[in-house]
Amino acid sequence: MKGSTYRRCSCRDPKSGKELGSACPKRNSRNHCTYSIRQELPPREDGSRRSFARGGYTNLKAAQADLDHVRALLGLAKVDDPEGVQLVAAMLAEVSGEKLPLPDVEETRRRLRAGQDLIGSLTVAEWLDRWLAGKRIRKSGISRYETDVRVHLKPHIGHRRLDRLRVSHLSDMFTAITDANAEILEQNAQRRAAVEELATIPWKGVEHRARRKAMKAAIDAMPPFRRVTGPATRQHIKATLRASLNDAIGQQIITFNPAAHVEIDPVRKPKALVWTDERVAKWEQTGEKPSPVMVWTPEQTGAFLDFVAEDRLYAMWHLIAFRGLRRGEACGQPWSETNLDRHSLTVTGQLVQDGWEVDASEPKTDSGFRVVALDDDTVHVLKRHRKQQEADRLEWGSAWVNTGLVFTQEDGSWLHPGKVTDLFERLVAASGLPPIRAHDLRHGAATLMLAADIDIKIVSDTLGHSDTRITRDIYQSVLPHVGKSAAEATAKLVPLQRKAEQEEQVRKAAKEAKRAAKAKAKGTKKGKAKKAAKKG
Repeated sequence: MKGSTYRRCSCRDPKSGKELGSACPKRNSRNHCTYSIRQELPPREDGSRRSFARGGYTNLKAAQADLDHVRALLGLAKVDDPEGVQLVAAMLAEVSGEKLPLPDVEETRRRLRAGQDLIGSLTVAEWLDRWLAGKRIRKSGISRYETDVRVHLKPHIGHRRLDRLRVSHLSDMFTAITDANAEILEQNAQRRAAVEELATIPWKGVEHRARRKAMKAAIDAMPPFRRVTGPATRQHIKATLRASLNDAIGQQIITFNPAAHVEIDPVRKPKALVWTDERVAKWEQTGEKPSPVMVWTPEQTGAFLDFVAEDRLYAMWHLIAFRGLRRGEACGQPWSETNLDRHSLTVTGQLVQDGWEVDASEPKTDSGFRVVALDDDTVHVLKRHRKQQEADRLEWGSAWVNTGLVFTQEDGSWLHPGKVTDLFERLVAASGLPPIRAHDLRHGAATLMLAADIDIKIVSDTLGHSDTRITRDIYQSVLPHVGKSAAEATAKLVPLQRKAEQEEQVRKAAKEAKRAAKAKAKGTKKGKAKKAAKKG
C-alpha cells in the first residue's frame, strides 16, 4: 500500500490567512519545515478509505522510522486473515486520530494471536473487576477477595496498566499499608485518650456539661476506631493479587506476575499451648492468655463437659471436643449422613458465615469430605440428643422447621455459627475455666488423639487435613504428662556411668536406712522389756 514522507511548511499569508506551502520563502531553509508521514490503510468493510497520518517530525530520519513502524504493524496480519487485517487497520486509524503513541510490534503480535484488544490499555482495576466476575467459588471466598480488591488493591494500584505492573509498585503498596497502620494506631490512641478523659468529667454543673459537649464534638470529629492491616491480612492481599495475575497470564494478557516476587513480612502462626497449672495461675493474676490458641487438659475438658451436661447443645460440644469437627461442619451435619448404628458420620457440608448471613456450603477442602468414626459414648450422647430433638419437633408441631440437621435451634431451623461461638464463650466464662475459643475445642481433640498415640495419618484424616504436616504444625500441643513420659523414655535409652553410680548410692542409702530402722526397733523393744521388769 502507498505510503510516503513529505516536508510541510505551516507558514500562512498574513493577508489571506492561507498556508503558503511551496511558496514560502523560507521553505528551503534546513530547519524551517517539519516532516510528515501518510500511510494508506486497508479500506473499511464498506469499502471506504482510511489512512494513517502524522506530522511534526523535526527530521526525515524520525519520520521514516515511524513510517517503517506503521508498515511493520500492518505486516502482522496476513492477507488470508481478513479479520486480523481489519483489527490492525482499525487500531492504526484510532492511534492516528487520537494521536496516541505507536504500539509495540511484538506486544501487538502477542495480543493479536491471543485474540485480545489491540487498542486501549487494561488497568489493574479493570482486570480485577473482570476476574472477580468470573470466579465460581463459594460466597464467603468471593467476599474475602472483594474486600482485598476494594480496600487495598484498587486504591493503591488500580490505576496502573496491567501489563506495566512491576514488583516495585507492589513494594510501594505494602509500604504504604504499613505506614497507614502507624497512622491508624496513633489515631486510635488519640480517640481512646479522649474517650477516657470524657469519662472523668462529671455530669453535673454548667461548666462540666459544656466541657462534655465540647469533648463529644471533638471525639465525633476524630476518625473512628479502625483495625490495622496485620501480617496475615497482608499475606492474603498478596495471595489475592497473585491468583488474579496468574489467571491473566493464563489468558495471555501478561507474561510476568510481580506478586510472585514481592517480599513482605512473614506470618508466624501462633502455636497451641496447654493450660497448665502455672499458666492458669498467671492468667488468674493478670487476665492475659499466654497464646491466642490455648488448649485444655483432659481434666479441664472433662470439667467443662460436666458443667454443660444439661445444655441443649451438649451433644455438639461433646462431638467437637472428641472428634474435632469444625464449627461450621457441626452446625451443618445432617442426620442422613450420621449412622449411629455403624458408629460413624460423614462430613459432606457445612454452614458458613458471610458477614452475618449464613449459607450452606461444601466442606472447606476436598479432604474435608471424610468419614469420622464415633466411640460408644459419643453414639450414646447423639442418640439421647436425637430423642430430645424428636420431642421438640412434636412440641412445635406445624411450626417445626424440618432442616434435617443434627444440631438446630429450638424450632429446628439452622444454628447461626456466630451465635454458637457467643454461646460457647458465655458457657466457658460461667464454668470458671481458663478461656479458650470454640475452635480450640478442635485443637484439643487433635491433642487428645495424638496423646493417645493415635497414628498421625488417622488423626489427620479425622480432622479433614490434606497433609499430615498440617496436623503436626498446627495441632500437636504436647500435654505435660505426655512430654514427661517421652522425656523419661528417651533418657533411659542412653547408658551413663554417672547414672549407675547414682543408682548404687541410692541403693546403699536405702540399705543404711533399713538397717538403722531395724536397730532402732530392736532398741525400743529392749527398753520396753526393762521397764516391764522394773514394774514387776
